[in-house]
Amino acid sequence: MKKFLLAALVFVGSLGVANAQEIASKGTSMVNLGIGLGYRFGGSMSVPPLSVAYDYSLKSGLIDGNGAITLGGYLAYTSANYSYLGGPSTSASHTVLGVRGMFHYQFAPKLDTYAGLMLGYHIASVSETGYYGNSLVGSGFDLGVVLGARYFFTPRIGAFTELGYSLPYWNLGVTFKL
Repeated sequence: MKKFLLAALVFVGSLGVANAQEIASKGTSMVNLGIGLGYRFGGSMSVPPLSVAYDYSLKSGLIDGNGAITLGGYLAYTSANYSYLGGPSTSASHTVLGVRGMFHYQFAPKLDTYAGLMLGYHIASVSETGYYGNSLVGSGFDLGVVLGARYFFTPRIGAFTELGYSLPYWNLGVTFKL
């Protein structure tokens, strides 16, 4: 029985070593398709926060061979409707287009954890129907912090989650390694 358990432990350990290849190796591209929770603007959502993020690995093999640096882009969109006690109704849409820089560290096989910064350009459009029928468009730069993780079920497909300051506070979805 002891020999069987030892053989099983060696086998499982060798699987972990065989799968411990670096997820964000230099030249690797990854795409996240997500839906957000924790919308930072009020109102009733008509379109939940949807996002696409792209990461390209510029440098890998950092910190004991488990770290990498990526640069990429981010696009998110959402819209909401507001109504104030029988008054005018308002609809708003928000779009963010950004650039992200991330540091990745692989703590375990198939698990990619990362943190970084995003510089985004935020475009807000608000229109009101009712008393005055006003519309307003505003835009500006946002700086956001991102903390995330990806888990790959296959060598190319996985799931991701991100916390950060963008349209949603929390993003989840599917990730693809290209």
